[in-house]
Amino acid sequence: MDAYEYSELLKSLATKMGNIRNIVKPDDIRSRLTEIMAAQEDASFWLDAENAGKISQEKTRHERMLEKFDTAQSAVDDASEYFELSKSEGDEETLELLYEEAEELKEKIETLEVQIMLSGEHDSNNAIISIHPGAGGTESQDWASMLYRMYLRWAERHDFKVEVLDYQSGDEAGIKDASFIIRGENAYGYLKVENGIHRLVRISPFDSNAKRHTSFSSVMVSPELDDDIEIEIEEKDLRIDTYRSSGAGGQHVNKTESAIRITHIPTNIVVQCQNDRSQHKNRSAAMKMLKSRLYEFEMAKKQALIDGVEKSEIGWGHQIRSYVLAPYQQIKDGRSNQAFSNVDAILDGDIDKLIEGVLISLAK
Repeated sequence: MDAYEYSELLKSLATKMGNIRNIVKPDDIRSRLTEIMAAQEDASFWLDAENAGKISQEKTRHERMLEKFDTAQSAVDDASEYFELSKSEGDEETLELLYEEAEELKEKIETLEVQIMLSGEHDSNNAIISIHPGAGGTESQDWASMLYRMYLRWAERHDFKVEVLDYQSGDEAGIKDASFIIRGENAYGYLKVENGIHRLVRISPFDSNAKRHTSFSSVMVSPELDDDIEIEIEEKDLRIDTYRSSGAGGQHVNKTESAIRITHIPTNIVVQCQNDRSQHKNRSAAMKMLKSRLYEFEMAKKQALIDGVEKSEIGWGHQIRSYVLAPYQQIKDGRSNQAFSNVDAILDGDIDKLIEGVLISLAK
């Protein structure tokens, strides 16, 4: 990198920070924080515990966002100041240091840009994920298990917690179904872009003739909703089935029908849970999943109306990403048109850049 390239980078970052400022509105945030802190000093504020809790959470969100914005703005301002000073004084050593740190500065601003996009109503929530293999038996079931591992490794990389709600092993390999919650800050905001069909092309490990196979699995992502969010579900619209748990559980397995499957008849949405030995707890978890799925379903319908998409197009009938392992190695997302060759790392959970590329593309 030379002085001209660095100067152009600073201009680009300054423009991005201007756009981010228009979205974040730091002056409005500071004003709101002043209001909240004044309210919290009044003893009556704490009498309504529920309201006090919500406002305290709002304060925390604002403080975090303001800190991130101020840190990024200071980094750009400092870099610009050091650059102009070093250039005027002919300080080549400082200039070289600035050039070396250019990529790190760029990533810091891009990270903030993505975090700004995670400001949707439920983006900060935990994510409920369900993975279902497509047609193709063992091939698709094995692909579903690869995706399952990818998301677990992603959660592990972020120090997020995972709670498995339902896991059904495949007949020979892989999984028939899996549902789980990833708990962590902005888990849903990041993972919502994973919603859709994932396509795999590879030399099948289950084909003795070593032929290429194409497999599909669907990934459904919805936010874990707070209990105070009302989702109307009528009992007459539900079909509730119990069955024997097929997962790990020692002597408990196949002896009691504690597993729950709930079908919402009007939408044909099906959720199931067999994680707990208690049928009551499994039903409660399944209902939480159903509420989240119904909320996501309604949001998708509203967005489809805005975008002018026919109702029939809402669902799993679109392929969002292809993972090609043979004859070449490439993972390409159809929404961002970005392609990556580090397939092993991505399948091991290193999907942040892939996700961020989609978030930025969709925002544009």
